[in-house]
Amino acid sequence: MIRPAGRRPRRVPLWPPLVLAVTVAVGVVVALGLPSGSTSPGSDAGTAGPPVPAPALSGPTLDGGRFDLADAHGHVLLVNVFASWCGPCRDELPLLVEAGRRWSPQGLRLVGLNVRDGSEAVRALLDETGAAGLTVLPDPDGTRAVDWGVRGVPETFVVDRDGRIVDRQRGVVTRQWLEQRVAPLLAG
Repeated sequence: MIRPAGRRPRRVPLWPPLVLAVTVAVGVVVALGLPSGSTSPGSDAGTAGPPVPAPALSGPTLDGGRFDLADAHGHVLLVNVFASWCGPCRDELPLLVEAGRRWSPQGLRLVGLNVRDGSEAVRALLDETGAAGLTVLPDPDGTRAVDWGVRGVPETFVVDRDGRIVDRQRGVVTRQWLEQRVAPLLAG
């Protein structure tokens, strides 16, 4: 075919196929990186997955004692991450304390990890919510919470008798969640 003199050949734009290729590539990367329905309990909320060893957790408690996760071996442990400035934390503390009292004869221990807070505010919260006897580890700069992969408060971890995180809940726990996630561990 002969083109008329002076006319340039028409170029096909390359950007639509390029945009499509980049979109597909990004979609594949995102899909591969997203958690599926079964993820590690150390990485996502309220999902069952393979147990993962709990990070170290030890130090002085709010009442002047000392807590060490290693000493809790053989117990089922609920680690609740909370703060006095968190409304949902205030709402769930009585339920957690009730669970702690109810199931302590079966081997449950309840520990609060208090992040970015002041001791007086925490004591006031514990008195107000009937949780004055709760073992509380202060985490004023939030580094312990980061070690546990906490993304916000409240957040609760279930640690089995072998020191492994077997479940977690981001947000407020419910009575049903405790019955389903904690009670079976205490029976065995």
